[in-house]
Formats: sequence, structure tokens, C-alpha cells
Amino acid sequence: MIKYSTIDDILADDPFDLLKVNPSTSSNITADERLLTSFEEINKFYAENNREPEPNLENIAEQQLYFRLKAIRNDNTKITALTDVDVNGLLKIEQKEISTLGDIIDDDSLGLLDNDPENIFNLKHVKSFAERKSIDYVGKRKPCKDFDKYEPLFKQVHEDTALNKRRVIAFDEDNLREGNFYILKGVMLYLEKIKTDDKKVELATGDRIRKDGRTRAIFENGTESDMLYRSLVKALNLDGRSVTKNKDQVEKIFINQEDNIDEEDVASGYIYILKSKSDKEEINSIDNLYKIGYSSVEIEVRIKNAENEPTYLMAPVSLITYFECYNFNPKQLEKSLHGFFGDSQLSVDVYDNDGIRHSPREWFIAPLDIIERAAEMMISGDIIDYTYDRNLERIILATK
Repeated sequence: MIKYSTIDDILADDPFDLLKVNPSTSSNITADERLLTSFEEINKFYAENNREPEPNLENIAEQQLYFRLKAIRNDNTKITALTDVDVNGLLKIEQKEISTLGDIIDDDSLGLLDNDPENIFNLKHVKSFAERKSIDYVGKRKPCKDFDKYEPLFKQVHEDTALNKRRVIAFDEDNLREGNFYILKGVMLYLEKIKTDDKKVELATGDRIRKDGRTRAIFENGTESDMLYRSLVKALNLDGRSVTKNKDQVEKIFINQEDNIDEEDVASGYIYILKSKSDKEEINSIDNLYKIGYSSVEIEVRIKNAENEPTYLMAPVSLITYFECYNFNPKQLEKSLHGFFGDSQLSVDVYDNDGIRHSPREWFIAPLDIIERAAEMMISGDIIDYTYDRNLERIILATK
């Protein structure tokens, strides 16, 4: 084994000439040399095609030579430098003097202005004003003759909203139903009636069945309208909001009765909705993440130790809302809700204080108002015709 005593010994022992560097033979190309090389390419094109390069959007190489020649012709310094190599007389041309807008338009070498200017007024794929006005009937607002029986309803909605028994939320067409309240362009309306029918619509992509028909909407300002169902949907989508149902009315739905609770009614537990306070990025970064659970004891008692329980993601939780259930099986309702939102179930593993892995299955990614509505539809039985689309975040009709 060879022993080295100095760094020079190491450098000297280079049997493969790894440390030898060949001197560079390249030299910096000057601007004049680049200009000459560039013009020689133009001369070569002329020699091969017997013409100078022209505007050609289908041939990028020729297009580049055309612009290169044009730039040289506009620079007297470059013309002078290339006089000796201009064997084809490409630079011996009369210079155009451009001093007005007309000169610029006349120098349209690419033909960009050759199109008929009148074409800009010929609209395609857009219905004319006359076509848009040809609708046989347009729903208009008119004074509501029996507004006195609706006025108390609007006052009650405002009172409920002030007491946080109702909320104003984003409009969703799937929530457009009789008996609900909406806000259109700042004015509250009560949707009393929807007389819809399914119409066949011919589209370029194929025939579609579209829901349409007349509605009766009572507005808070004392007017009413019988606008088309599709028109109402469009207007609310553009500038509208939905008003949720009264929280107390929803709770009545959960107890499955219309009368007040008395001593003969049996409390059977609670359905609750929670939101996690976890500081973990994979949890707190998820919008609309809620736990749908059941408890046979008071909710506050059930969740007081949440940070130590895997079912609560080992973190404190916030109680968003809950429903006390009477004469009803809340455990079955919880199971049904879990199945309905199954496609949006959170998939995550958490570890308890002993390092044991758990996979909670009661957390779902869905808007709160959608979860509440689904619970209501579960009780009424309407849910059998619907499914939850996690991509649209909507409850939609199930495919037959």
C-alpha cells in the first residue's frame, strides 16, 4: 500500500491523467461575427429557394429568417456592416418612412388586417335580442292581494334569525323547495308553490330532461311573482341566499312528533355534530370536517375527555349542534347518516396514549347544512330517493 507524505505526492500519482485539463480552444464570438453568421443563413435560404424569406406561420424557421431580415433592413448600422456579403442585394431596398397611423396600417406585412371589419358585428353562438324577447310569457311581480296572511311569517323569520334559530346560507338548487324562505337581491321571499313538469330539451350533446314550470313566490315587500322555476333558480344562483329552517322545528322532526313533549315521552339519546380542535395539519386543514355521533348521556359529559379518546382524534372538540331525540332510535339514525355520507368518510389513523393505532369512522367531510338536511330527510323518508355527491357537495337524486 502506497504511503504519501505530502499533497504533492498525491497529485503527482495520477496514472489515469485525471488531473490534466486541456486548454480551451473556444473563443468568445463577437457581435459582428454573430451578425455575419445570422445573415449568411438568410443568404443560404435565398440560394436554395431563389427568393427571400417571407411571412409564413406554417414554417417557423422561415418566419424567423423573415423577421431577422426585416430587423436588419431597419438598422442602417447593420446594413453598412453587411454590405460586402450582401451578394443577393437583399439590403439594397428603398426604406419606408413610417410617420403616421396610416403608414403603420399600410405596412401590414403579415396580412393581419385583411379580414372583413364588418365580421366583428356578426355574433356567433349568441341569441339575438329579438330571440331573447320572443318568450311567450314572462313572470312579473305584482301586488299580493292576500299579503296580510304572509306578513307574520316574514316577521317570525327575522325574529328567528336574530335569536340564531335560523341562518342565511349559500343557495343550492337542491334546497329549492316549497315552504322555504330565500333572499333574492336583498329581498326575502317565501316559496309557496312549485308547479313543475319535466321537459325534453334538445342540446348539441344530446336530449336532456329538465325540470321547469311556474312558481308562486311571495316577497317581503308585498308583491308576488309566478316566474318560471328555471328563472328563479338562475336568479338565486346569481344573487340569492337560502334561509335555514327554524332550529326548533327541526328538533320537532327529530322527536318524530308535532306536539309538545310531556311526561309520557321517552328520551332516547342525542344525535350530535362536532368539529375538531386538533392542531395537526392533516386535520385542521380540512374544510367541512364533522363528526356525526350518538350519545345516551349529556353531550358535555360525553366529550369532556375528547383529547384522550381516538374517536375524537385525540383532540378537544367543539359542539356545533345536537338534537335530543324522543320516541325515536337515534342509534339507527346515526348509522343511517354514516352510510349516507360513506363516500366522504375521513380516512385517517390516530394513536392513543399507549401508541395503539385506531381508525375513527365517524368523521365526514360535508357542509353542515347538508348534514342537517340529510338528517331531516332520513326522518321523513325522502332520503331513499337521494344520494350525496361529495364532489358537488350536494344531495342529488339517486340514479335509477
